[in-house]
Amino acid sequence: MAARTCFSVSHELPIPLRHRLLSHAVFSPLDYWLVLAIFLASVAALLAFDFLVIERLTRSKPNQIESDAQHQRARFRVCLVWTAICVALAIGAAFAFRLFAVSELTAHPALLEGTKYAALTPVDAGARLFLEFVTSYLVEISLSVDNLFVFLVIFRYFGLTHERQHRVLFWGIVGAVVFRAVFIGVGSLLVQFEWVLFAMGVFLVVTGTKLVTGEEKQLHPEKNPFIRMLSRVVPVSTTFDGTRFFTRLKAGSNASQRIGRLAATPLFVALIVIETTDIAFAVDSVPAVLAISQEPFVAFGSNICAIIGLRAMFFVVAEAMQKFHLLKYGLGFVLVWVGLKMTLLPYLFDGHVPIVLSLCVIIGLILATMALSMIIPPKPAVASEDQHDATNGSNGDDAREENHNA
Repeated sequence: MAARTCFSVSHELPIPLRHRLLSHAVFSPLDYWLVLAIFLASVAALLAFDFLVIERLTRSKPNQIESDAQHQRARFRVCLVWTAICVALAIGAAFAFRLFAVSELTAHPALLEGTKYAALTPVDAGARLFLEFVTSYLVEISLSVDNLFVFLVIFRYFGLTHERQHRVLFWGIVGAVVFRAVFIGVGSLLVQFEWVLFAMGVFLVVTGTKLVTGEEKQLHPEKNPFIRMLSRVVPVSTTFDGTRFFTRLKAGSNASQRIGRLAATPLFVALIVIETTDIAFAVDSVPAVLAISQEPFVAFGSNICAIIGLRAMFFVVAEAMQKFHLLKYGLGFVLVWVGLKMTLLPYLFDGHVPIVLSLCVIIGLILATMALSMIIPPKPAVASEDQHDATNGSNGDDAREENHNA
């Protein structure tokens, strides 16, 4: 049995916890809870900085000598810089994890026993974990970029101003962190069974094929079943109340409800739609990440690093989304590739597809579709009116306050 360091809690256990629940994992979160706590504390600090500093910089009103266009460009620059910082921090986290893995495995090489890294040296195992982290991060952030267009449509549907979009995105990301932790935790337990990995691979191939060959589905937020459930539990106001999620009903706000009763605002309804939409996205992204690495720290860490800067990235992507109209095809092929990597390709590569090859294929597919998007003009049917309205709505709604029926 491997001795444990100050990072673990199972010093005296006759059988390490990872052999009971996560036998495939090198670093079990149950043993290395302190590492997980440090990571979550760092995530909380970044979210707090985003909410307290970045949001104030982006929601400030234009001054008397600054035009709306100049203010919009300044706000875009803030989001662009913060997005770049989040990407740099994610890369830094990958390198930090590599240093931690190499150090820990060098001191306790027995940690590799019983895992798929057992034949590797500590240095090689650390390098492979690093590449798995980077590949998982790239897949997750690529899928997130594609999903941001759906958020644009949702915001346009509810008529949200820039300030309200920021608030919904912030709490949406907090919820996404919680749900991803649950999904990846459950997935990490299930992937110990080979048939689960194969089933995930088949699911990704089918999903990717539909993304490439299928037509765009129309989004209907009003048909979201969670909204109907919400309206049965708490009354829903027909008007906004600043950036509040709940308000007290006033005279004329909702004739069918008692005045003074607590009610959800359309902003809270928009948050529910965003959260449930993200859960649907996680059904695709979590299996894709677990197909690349079943190591819990790699899967969870790369996933959270990808979504942590999603709020700032949203406003950057909103400006450039129409230029990459073929991106969805590249993402579809990425899902197909990852699915094949779990099912058929291991038989062609002596049981294991090289992680470097997988990373190169994913980068190549994404860059190729982005380049083709710049060369091939979009067809009228592809450059939909919804996308045009959504993009304009995200930039132009700051000038007005709308009352919208939920």
